Amino acid sequence: MTLMTLPAAPAARPRAGIQHDLSPRALQAWNPGIHSAIDDQASTITIYEPIGEDMWGDGVTARRIAGALRSIGSGNPVNVNINSPGGDFFEGLAIYNLLREHDGQVNVNIMGLAASAASVIAMAGDEISIGRAAFLMVHNAWVLAIGNRLELREIADWLEPFDAAAVDIYQARTGIAQDTIVAQLDAETWIGGRQAVDAGWADTFLDADQVEEGAQPSQRAAAKELDMAMAKAGIPRSRRRELMQEFKSGTPSAAGGGTPSAAATDTHNAVALEIDADPLRITANLKEYQSCL
Repeated sequence: MTLMTLPAAPAARPRAGIQHDLSPRALQAWNPGIHSAIDDQASTITIYEPIGEDMWGDGVTARRIAGALRSIGSGNPVNVNINSPGGDFFEGLAIYNLLREHDGQVNVNIMGLAASAASVIAMAGDEISIGRAAFLMVHNAWVLAIGNRLELREIADWLEPFDAAAVDIYQARTGIAQDTIVAQLDAETWIGGRQAVDAGWADTFLDADQVEEGAQPSQRAAAKELDMAMAKAGIPRSRRRELMQEFKSGTPSAAGGGTPSAAATDTHNAVALEIDADPLRITANLKEYQSCL
């Protein structure tokens, strides 16, 4: 166990009719280039991607964290550096449990953003440090659900114990009254560095020279950024996977005389929703992705 007494998080199995995806608001706020200046330490675990496996096999999973903890070894301290928009809430609960059960000091450093599932993971720290410009974001479990009104009511009831477990975890770590935390989750609350330290979400500030900003550390950065643009546009993960696959497989088709398929059109429309924000970046990444196909 870590040095603090923290409640265990309940485990959950995949459920039909439910998909786990990123909160669009968390994605908008996330800067994937933020990281620690000292990530190369043997006792450091980095959480710089969404929680849960993505279509490229990347992402932060409980399996990966378990392997890292085995490598660090029981009884040794571990530093966990976080800059993540969240993702699969239930994978986040599993990672929290792994860190909670580690036999050694767990130091959590919030470099940029610890949103949703990543905020639960952060609570496993014996000591939590946060950048002055960093944020925590807490909300109720956020899923994409499919079904009729009876099935959706059942899914809502199924989610309720997990929200209650998150409240217990936040309350145990911060000392804030449960009613206050429930209201914060219901409202989706963003907690800046100063507020986090003052209210007990974090213990101390990170030194300014501990945080760096650089390029996104990914071999498939262009394709991932295109996927993120579609996620921000509200396109579900399963549909994004289909569009990326069709786009990669050769649309517009030769048989159609160069006319783009519906999938390619949808993909470009999704990207177009982001063009007003940063047209040069999106256009460059789209061209870079096409050049890799």
